[in-house]
Amino acid sequence: MPMSENKEPASAKGPLIYRQSIFTRVTHWTWAICLFFLLLSGLQIFNAHPNLYIGQQSGFEFDNSVLRIGAVNTDAGPRGQTTIFGQTFDTTGVLGMSGTAERPVFTAFPGAVTIPSYRDLGTGRVVHFFFGWVFVATMFVWFLASFINGHIRRDIVPRGADIKGVPGDIADHARLRFHHGRTYGPLQKLSYFAVFFVLFPLIVATGLTMSPGMNSIAPWMLDLFGGRQTARTIHFVVMTLLVTFFVVHILMVVAAGPLNELRSMITGWYRTSPGTPAAKGDKP
Repeated sequence: MPMSENKEPASAKGPLIYRQSIFTRVTHWTWAICLFFLLLSGLQIFNAHPNLYIGQQSGFEFDNSVLRIGAVNTDAGPRGQTTIFGQTFDTTGVLGMSGTAERPVFTAFPGAVTIPSYRDLGTGRVVHFFFGWVFVATMFVWFLASFINGHIRRDIVPRGADIKGVPGDIADHARLRFHHGRTYGPLQKLSYFAVFFVLFPLIVATGLTMSPGMNSIAPWMLDLFGGRQTARTIHFVVMTLLVTFFVVHILMVVAAGPLNELRSMITGWYRTSPGTPAAKGDKP
C-alpha cells in the first residue's frame, strides 16, 4: 500500500517507552518552580549588598572582594560598573544602573529580574526561605524514590562505558545528532550527576552556612566553607552554574525534539530512536 508523503512509516519510529516515573516528573516541575523563585528572590537579597568576598570577613580596612556591582559618578554622569577580580567593566543599563536616563535605577540587578521588583529585602527573604525549604523537601523525595526504583543507579550514576562514550557523544551533539534511547546518554548522565550530587547539595549547604541559627547548631560548617562570606560567594557561583545548566538544558530539549521531551516529563512516555529493541510494556 503506498505511503503518504506527509506520514512517517511505522518502521521509522522506535517504540514508545515509559521512561520517567511519577516521582521524577513531579519533582522535576517542582524544582523548576522553586529555582525560578529562588533565583529572583536571591537577586533581591544580593541587591542589599552587591559584593562578594573570599575569607572569614569583610571590612573597610582591606579589600577581599571578588565581585562588586554598583554605580559610580563620571564626567559623563552616573554609570553602572561591575568589578570582577579587579577588572572593571561598564555595565550601564544591565548591572549597577538600569532604567531610563530620566529615571535611572541604581541597583545591582534591575527590578525586572528580582522578586519583588522593588527594593524589599524582607519579602525577598521570606520568598527565598519558603521555596528553599520546598526545594530541600523535594530533594529528599527525589533521592528516596530514585534510590528505591533504581533511577539513580540506572540513569544518573555514570559507568565506565559512559565515560568512554563521552567523546563520541560530544561529537554527536556538535552535529545535532541525538540518540533517543531507553536511558540517558553519557553527557546527560554526567551533567545530571553533577547537578544532583554536587550543585544541589552545595547550594543547600552554603545557604545553611549563611544562617546564624545553623551556625549555632553546626559551627563546623563555617570552617568547611571558609567562613560566611566565602559560603555566600560559593552560593552565588553555584547559582550561576545552575542557570547555565538550565539554559543549555532548554537548548538541548528544543534541538532534540521538544514535543517528545515534554511528553516524557508530563506523561512519562518517550519515543525512542528507530532500531531500539522493543520490550514488554512498550507501545508501538
